[in-house]
Amino acid sequence: MSVVRIGTGAGFQGDRIAPAVDLAERGELDFLVFECLAERTIALAQQARLADPAAGFDPLLERRMRAVLPACARNGTRIVTNMGAANPRAAAERTRSVVRELGLSLTVAAVIGDDVLHLVGDCILAETGAPARALKDRLISANAYIGVAGIVEALDAGADIVICGRASDPALFLAPLVHRFGWAMDDWERLGRGTLVGHLLECSAQITGGYFADPGVKDVPNLAEVGFPLAEVSEDGTAVITKLPGTGGMVTRATCTEQLLYEIHDPVRYMQPDVVADFSKVELDEIGPDRVRVTGGSGQPASGQLKVSVGYRDGWRGEGQISYAGANCVARGRLAADLVHQRLAELGDRILEERAELIGLDAVAPAVARGAADPAEVRLRVAARCADAETAERVGEEVEGLYLCGPAGGGGVSRASREIIAVVSTLIPAASVSVRVELTEGVDA
Repeated sequence: MSVVRIGTGAGFQGDRIAPAVDLAERGELDFLVFECLAERTIALAQQARLADPAAGFDPLLERRMRAVLPACARNGTRIVTNMGAANPRAAAERTRSVVRELGLSLTVAAVIGDDVLHLVGDCILAETGAPARALKDRLISANAYIGVAGIVEALDAGADIVICGRASDPALFLAPLVHRFGWAMDDWERLGRGTLVGHLLECSAQITGGYFADPGVKDVPNLAEVGFPLAEVSEDGTAVITKLPGTGGMVTRATCTEQLLYEIHDPVRYMQPDVVADFSKVELDEIGPDRVRVTGGSGQPASGQLKVSVGYRDGWRGEGQISYAGANCVARGRLAADLVHQRLAELGDRILEERAELIGLDAVAPAVARGAADPAEVRLRVAARCADAETAERVGEEVEGLYLCGPAGGGGVSRASREIIAVVSTLIPAASVSVRVELTEGVDA
């Protein structure tokens, strides 16, 4: 039975690059997948594209490509990624430039079509119950979670590097399997199993011990050099999850179980563009050191709907932070928060929302509920959503003013402001979304 080796080059936009290079050089991979998008990052990408029509793709795209392309070209490893973010066409152009500069001969494809802004006006937003058009001129973007079709088409056409935007995360891994094994798009069991493989791999070191680690509770060896995962996938969709020898971290039944449960609301109906995956009968078996065999995935016909991330302008965020340490630091921090609140009150309805917290005491969970003792130090954070940029700047200014116009001993002020691109969600008929591939044949530099 033939086996496809597929590895994870990134699990989020800011992921480490060195483990991906190691996989490219030593992994004997057929495919290397970089999964770099989330609701937050697609919103930031849309913001960047608004400022510069040539921007809007992953800021680490060029660094990643320069790091892995020589080894991938040498070893015949093909790349699939959603680093195109809000601008896959521009990302493909930048990648072609890197290919030429490196003197390589590789074919780059951009998968276009997830931008559905022109289609969502009448779609009801899940968070508000109102149609998207109610946002009026605040509405700036709408990106559908597309499936494997465009990626498979690009791979079938011979693309060495496939760059898309807002595709479903597991679809990035499922598509190479559909391409290589020729799975039918109504073979729900295999599509469900391929989706399972993608879900296990999509968060990189989360399954090899990175996000799993908890000192003294769940110890992970050599976490400083944690390796990224790879899967050996058989034609029937069963797989072995592993990592490169000599890398840090670990692959165990426990690490795989945590990743299996990650972001799963209903294990019987994990909704994806191409299939409704069923993880309820999955079995994870340790068959050797850092080797876990995955079986039991299945699937049902797709829903015919695609999730859409809708981006809109939602004001400006202003923020300021300052630290207090030593005796009575909590009381001083609370006094500082109250002072900033009083001073911002004069701005009236230009402050849309406001929040103050003492990091180290009550920023995540209420201190009273935890029975927490006073810490030796706290950091006050004041943040507000504001109607305009000038008001947002005032938030940080008032925190900085605490140096002399607030309680004793404040230090280490930081402040920032930026426009907020908020994200809500809706559904759109899959049949209304048209995906196409733009492919450029590789040429020697």
